[in-house]
Amino acid sequence: MAGRYDAIVVGGGHNGLVAAAYLARSGARTLVLEARGKTGGAATTEAPWPDAPQFRVTRLSYVMSLMPPTIINDLDLPRHGYKIYPMGPYYQAFPEGGSIKLYADDAKRNHEEVAKWSVRDADAMPRWDAWLAGLAEVLGPLLLTVPPKLGSRSPRDLSETLRLAWRHRGLDVRTVADVTRLMTMSIADLLDDWFESPQVKGALAVNGVIGTWAGPYEPGTAYVMAHHSIGDVGDGHLGNWGFQEGGQGAVSDAIASAARGFGAEIRTGAPVARVLTSGGRATGVVLESGEEIRAGVVVSSLHPRTAFLDHVGREHLPDDFVRDIEHWKTRSGVVKINLALAELPDFTADPGTDLAEHHTGSVEMAPSMEYIERAFLDAREGRPAQRPFSDGVIPTAFDKTLVPEGYHIMSLFTQWVPADWNLEPHRAELEAYADRMIDCYSELAPNLKSAILHRDIVGPYDLEHDYGLIGGNIFHGELSLEQLFHMRPAPGFADYRTPIAGLYYASSATHAGGGVCGIPGMQAAKAAITDKKASRRRITGRK
Repeated sequence: MAGRYDAIVVGGGHNGLVAAAYLARSGARTLVLEARGKTGGAATTEAPWPDAPQFRVTRLSYVMSLMPPTIINDLDLPRHGYKIYPMGPYYQAFPEGGSIKLYADDAKRNHEEVAKWSVRDADAMPRWDAWLAGLAEVLGPLLLTVPPKLGSRSPRDLSETLRLAWRHRGLDVRTVADVTRLMTMSIADLLDDWFESPQVKGALAVNGVIGTWAGPYEPGTAYVMAHHSIGDVGDGHLGNWGFQEGGQGAVSDAIASAARGFGAEIRTGAPVARVLTSGGRATGVVLESGEEIRAGVVVSSLHPRTAFLDHVGREHLPDDFVRDIEHWKTRSGVVKINLALAELPDFTADPGTDLAEHHTGSVEMAPSMEYIERAFLDAREGRPAQRPFSDGVIPTAFDKTLVPEGYHIMSLFTQWVPADWNLEPHRAELEAYADRMIDCYSELAPNLKSAILHRDIVGPYDLEHDYGLIGGNIFHGELSLEQLFHMRPAPGFADYRTPIAGLYYASSATHAGGGVCGIPGMQAAKAAITDKKASRRRITGRK
């Protein structure tokens, strides 16, 4: 006897949970099915060391940004435990001596810091910040825009395209040119147009390559930088990021709590085997256990290959859609390294193990554009980076709930290893890679190596096989130009609907995906709710 619900959400990551919360809020009897033993997906807080369970880490995703106030307010997330500490400055110490700090909201201090390396660059910083703010006024609203079906001749789709064009009728020639350049340029070329100091350019290039299978000289990385720079954590600071108290898993827990508050049911340890269809419409799912569960609406938040090719099946999908999903690029080369520390790093450039400002933000290993590029070229040539790039953070500078008093967690989001390392574990090679990464930081903070009590290494194989991130890509698909906006995840299907009626798509492979933003989940749920209301109106009209 099959169970029956109004809506089933496949995948209990943050986007799936957001979708479930909105569906349940609309009155739909909603069920979330999560394969793992806990919800959260890549936004998860775990205790990876059995002999030290008192140390908890944000194992994969590690900072918050881009989640719009719309979702935070609609779901009343603060009431459910959503609490963000805004991060401190970007910090980079240099092998040749000295350091640089870059602040999200202090132009005077930015000028002082940058002037240590270039007065000309210091004078350019306010113009750079103003330029980014102007672009954010254009790109920010697009994150909440459902992409139109460009090229469609149906009256509804033409109307949506014209509505989007009308919203941007005030854009001048210069702004359109700036957006075009941003979409097509490399972050290296863009920064070369603005700055001269390699130290400054290295620090600013970080957001252009995070989670991306591309070095800073690759076209399109300028947009990746913008994508990471146009959100805030609700404090009004453009491009600011923050730490969730309790780690990123607490973000997922807050959303799950909100969903349950609206009446959603959440089942863990319930992997889905396939989506049931009849007459081109989704009718429910079958679990790997053989249990059937029926619903008129199914929302998948899984990687597109899993959601469509595995769960729906090629035979039920249009050939061109299948080809688009088969060609979906999802490379990564990311390795996450989590460290439990007995004390904070003692940087030669800024001495001391007492908590200081430079411990509170991003602790980078990106001393120059050439350094970052060399790390990528190593991986593209088939070997792990000899000197990896890293975006490091120390969340325990604010969040004391993760560790015993006096200890710290240092989280290193590192790149790159070869793109095919998702196929095999490569354990010994990853250990050596982590050794080299730690050595790089130890050159700048000599006490780091001896301060490490435990370490946890999560490679592309783990990201794919343990968390469902095919290729190890944290965005469910690369943020490259041909995979943005109306192309995400396939032409004609960027509106969170799919070729299967009643099946909606809510993963980070849709528009606005990338980062823990929840927008795909919200938009997929709204599409399902809109279609349900339209169906009821048609039925009522017939009567």
